[in-house]
Amino acid sequence: MQSIIILDFGSQYTELIARRVRELQVYCEVWPFDVSPEHIARAKPAGVILSGSYASVYDNQDIRIAEAVFKLGVPVLGICYGMQSMAEQSGGKVAACSEKEFGLAHFKLEALDPLFSDWPVVSRVWMSHGDQVKVLPPQFKILGSSENTPIAAMRHESAPWYGVQFHPEVTHSEFGLVLLKNFVLEICRAPKNWSPEQVLQDLEQQILQTVQPQEKVLLGLSGGVDSLVLAVLLQRILKERLICVFIDTGLLRHEEALRLKQVFADLNLDVTMVNAAAVFYKNLKGQVDPEVKRKTIGRVFIEEFARVANTLKDVVYLAQGTIYSDVIESAKTHTGKGKVIKSHHNVGGLPEALPFKLLEPFRTLFKDEVRQVGRLLNIPEDLIMRHPFPGPGLGVRILGEVKPEFVKILQQADHLFLQVLKKTGWYAKCSQAFAVFLPVQSVGVMGDGRRYDYVISLRAVETVDFMTATPVRIPFEILEEVATRIVNEVPHVSRVVYDITGKPPATIEWE
Repeated sequence: MQSIIILDFGSQYTELIARRVRELQVYCEVWPFDVSPEHIARAKPAGVILSGSYASVYDNQDIRIAEAVFKLGVPVLGICYGMQSMAEQSGGKVAACSEKEFGLAHFKLEALDPLFSDWPVVSRVWMSHGDQVKVLPPQFKILGSSENTPIAAMRHESAPWYGVQFHPEVTHSEFGLVLLKNFVLEICRAPKNWSPEQVLQDLEQQILQTVQPQEKVLLGLSGGVDSLVLAVLLQRILKERLICVFIDTGLLRHEEALRLKQVFADLNLDVTMVNAAAVFYKNLKGQVDPEVKRKTIGRVFIEEFARVANTLKDVVYLAQGTIYSDVIESAKTHTGKGKVIKSHHNVGGLPEALPFKLLEPFRTLFKDEVRQVGRLLNIPEDLIMRHPFPGPGLGVRILGEVKPEFVKILQQADHLFLQVLKKTGWYAKCSQAFAVFLPVQSVGVMGDGRRYDYVISLRAVETVDFMTATPVRIPFEILEEVATRIVNEVPHVSRVVYDITGKPPATIEWE
């Protein structure tokens, strides 16, 4: 199958480039930048995309584009670091910016080119760089600029080699997908060979090839979209060889266990429900570091699974609904070039001595792709579009130590927030909305008395890919209603605030 090859130089956005290419219905693969020249040549790609990186060209002489890439005779697109390395290796000069560009910038088109077909003269693009091309390489010409970056886009005068300093793969770049479409479909002429139906077919083949006829699979159902879709998919393939277990960590949403019991029954899933809240609270006592908490929750989660699995025969695999964004933020991509942002419960929180083999069919899929698979499996839309919930649950929405009394407060506050959003029609307008418990006390007045009670922060974001996100502009009167209800109906809360930080610089979750 002819594809687009994406060479990973260590950017957190590398897999997102792949997501965008797939959105164009074109198959692509992500490889490490130092893959062998022979491997690249054998693939016969339609084109190559070079990712960004955490590195600087002038500080890392060993992180370079293989000369074999330029000898393929196919179009090449360098993004951010990819452009800088292309420029440096072609005789240009890269140096630190006098003013760094992080966030939205105005990009001005300086020359017409097929790469910028259907692109306005001025547009907003997403920048994230501290270096820039200072001297244009010989035989290259400038295609675009920004306020702080005179060479923000370039191309070779005769070869189909392009470079852009901004990130077209990020949704904040207004016409980013247009640029990628121009490159992939028009310049590379890559065939459309990727669709939800093809994804489902590949998943089924992968699972059948991995799990042998005598082997059983243990699946931890969280009730979230990813694990729910995975459960229905695995049951369709494995039948009675799938064993579903729901571990109630005590860190779930308000009355979540009761609700999910009915959901599982409606989907004809046979699920063993285990209440392990006391075990999790005991292990989390005194823990305040976010990474320690995540890994503790992951460890206890697996230990509880092991305890259940010890009563079963022939269980070989532990299935998890790990998706691309989990892997990227935990710097566990198969290239191993990323930097850790935070460990995820189902990625970085697993112990070294795992008693099972891991089965993670969704590891290379993004959230919206998982949802597309779920629709093909006829899972109800209200379950498909349910907001994501982190693996560690409320353990990472309670800052500092996790205490049972804090969990109860947060569950009630979060429930009220989501209840109002659904009532007013704003739940569907948010990609993810939730409450966070802050272990600080603020003065308040109730009746004629003063009191010092805790603070709740509300957060709601809009995103397509969960790699970048913007805060949702919920009407003030709705936020005011939520705040009033929380302070009046949830004990020990004296103040409610609203988080308006985007991603980046923040992550969507607080921990």
